[in-house]
Amino acid sequence: MLKPSLQLRLGQQLAMTPQLQQAIRLLQLTALDLQQQIRETLETNVMLEEDEEAHYSLEIPLSEARTGLSDDGDGDPAELPDGRDGAITDATDSEGMAENCDWDEGPTAAASETPWSGPDDRDQDYSDPSGKTLRDHLLWQLEMTRLDARKAALGRALIDAVDDDGYLRDTLAEVCAVVHPEFPEADPDEAEAVLMLVQAFDPPGVAARSPGECIALQLAQLDPGTPALALAREIALNHLGLVAGQQMAMLRRQTRATDAELEMAIALVRTCNPRPGNAIHTADPEYVVPDVYVHRTEGRWQVDLNPGALPKVRVNEQYAGYLTRAADHAPLRTQLQEARWLLRSLEIRNETLLKVARCIVQRQEGFFDKGEEAMVPMVLRDIAEAVELHESTISRVTTAKYMHTPRGVLEFRFFFSSHVAGTDGGELSSTAVRAKIRKLIAGEQLGTPLSDARLAEVLSEDGAQVARRTVAKYREAMNIPTSSERKRNQR
Repeated sequence: MLKPSLQLRLGQQLAMTPQLQQAIRLLQLTALDLQQQIRETLETNVMLEEDEEAHYSLEIPLSEARTGLSDDGDGDPAELPDGRDGAITDATDSEGMAENCDWDEGPTAAASETPWSGPDDRDQDYSDPSGKTLRDHLLWQLEMTRLDARKAALGRALIDAVDDDGYLRDTLAEVCAVVHPEFPEADPDEAEAVLMLVQAFDPPGVAARSPGECIALQLAQLDPGTPALALAREIALNHLGLVAGQQMAMLRRQTRATDAELEMAIALVRTCNPRPGNAIHTADPEYVVPDVYVHRTEGRWQVDLNPGALPKVRVNEQYAGYLTRAADHAPLRTQLQEARWLLRSLEIRNETLLKVARCIVQRQEGFFDKGEEAMVPMVLRDIAEAVELHESTISRVTTAKYMHTPRGVLEFRFFFSSHVAGTDGGELSSTAVRAKIRKLIAGEQLGTPLSDARLAEVLSEDGAQVARRTVAKYREAMNIPTSSERKRNQR
């Protein structure tokens, strides 16, 4: 029979402290999300204040990098803001406090100002604040047209059925059903008449029910004496698929037109906008803030943190100096501890980000010198072993983080690629193989495009052991048509 008893055992287990959880959460935030998080924290924690005079600069010269760009390299080094001295200014340092200050004075005026968002806000691009949409533009034109109540209701229903590209997505019967509760006598014939009126609105081609009708509406606004206008309208309404498929021989037979007439008609069709709604409805611009800069200085590749993306906060030492051990100050002491944890987490984030970026640049040095063809295979484990961090940490650091380089603004993930076996027993990067395929196709002779099998043979001669189906997969991923389609397009 079992009896209850007490036993003492020693064991170890890994527990995530609140500080560690906060550091992990900040590590995976993007630059914009991090700034938003800091703004929210400033509103809730009185022990934090903005530090407009904070100066961050972590400059890590890559001593192992080759000297300068090779003859095959292109692009100039990225220009960086001046004033970097290779030191980190601790955001928690105070600039001096008056010892005899009243508690009611509050933080400095800088703490209530708008957070600094970059080296120079005067160079920022701003989107159109009007917020005008395609629907608003069409309704304004409808209001300027004298229509009775029933036709005006049909016009509004038609405009509501137009999508952002400018196409009418509902049938006339469905439009009539929308206005039937108010106007039961509305019928599709009357809706057709109102539709013709709406199709005459700006932008040209709006409210069309198909791409062919959209192009035909735009062609109708041209001078009737335009050469090949009738043929262009016929092509738009009846043979647009042949034009998209580059089936010129079939198009020539069906239209019975000469090569010259067909060329002029197709030129007219291609001048039309297949998405007229985009001229009015424009999506809000999406900005990418680079986390680090990579540039060349004195023949060395150098990595810098972007000072405009770093939060500039510090502990309010004036408030911290008034704290005592009194029980009523316990909430403030908690906020002070949280503020110090936040600053330490931000410091860890910056150090980890820069360490990973430095390692990536060191390993992909050939890319910065020669381009994608010199990319070497690299996975998360390679970086994790080099910087002595876990793969999950590297995954968080490289997600939605961007690097400003002489070859453009690139995501950290761009530098990671799978391995492709080489003919000499080595390994190549799949990114380099894609670049070679793109270069071979761009340099092929007219009328004799390279097939996937031939591309595989050329790559094998160049040192990359790639199967034909792998070449086809890479080609399709780059949206490059097959050899037969390329040959047809070259006619």
